Amino acid sequence: MSDSPVVRFYRFGFALLTLAAIAYQYSVGERRVDFVPANFFSFFTIQSNLIAAGVFLYLAVRPQTDDESSEGMDLLRGAAVAFMTTTYIVYGLLLSGYEDALQTSEPWVNTVLHKLFPIVVVIDWLIDRPSARVPFRRALVWAVYPVLYLVYSLIRGPRVDWYPYPFLDPNLAGGYAGVAATSAGIAIGFVIIAWLIVTLGRRVRIRFEEI
Repeated sequence: MSDSPVVRFYRFGFALLTLAAIAYQYSVGERRVDFVPANFFSFFTIQSNLIAAGVFLYLAVRPQTDDESSEGMDLLRGAAVAFMTTTYIVYGLLLSGYEDALQTSEPWVNTVLHKLFPIVVVIDWLIDRPSARVPFRRALVWAVYPVLYLVYSLIRGPRVDWYPYPFLDPNLAGGYAGVAATSAGIAIGFVIIAWLIVTLGRRVRIRFEEI
């Protein structure tokens, strides 16, 4: 893991920016009579940004150590990259224009959470590559969280009559068959994303050591 002051600085800065964006959008939402905090935190966008921001904050403030090799931290970083890349792609392909329904109606918040921070997280992966090779089979553990998220959303949805995304709502997606088809497509895309992240982590590096 890089101990470069510049790397620590931008990680800390972007983590704070992302947390500020989430906090601001939450405060805006609270002014609405139909705002439900549990719904706000049930968006994959919010959860993935919180995970990535938490990883960035930890890496920014962690003590310097002689042993920088940490397979566990590499897997956690890779998971954050996979989740944020999925957020970026799914938003671009399926959700652009639904900002109000996604509760990211503030333009700068939407830009930070759906575009800017996902790109920064990917670039950070290339700047500070994994200390050791991350096997693709190990990386597949990243899929556990999206699967649990899907199960949570489908169980909670009928109970509260609300779904975080239209493609998860059987009433809007053509029934559960439509939900299954879209979810399967996203799952395949996620596996491809995981493979690309592992591959880029092995072969591509943005030279930053001199900073």
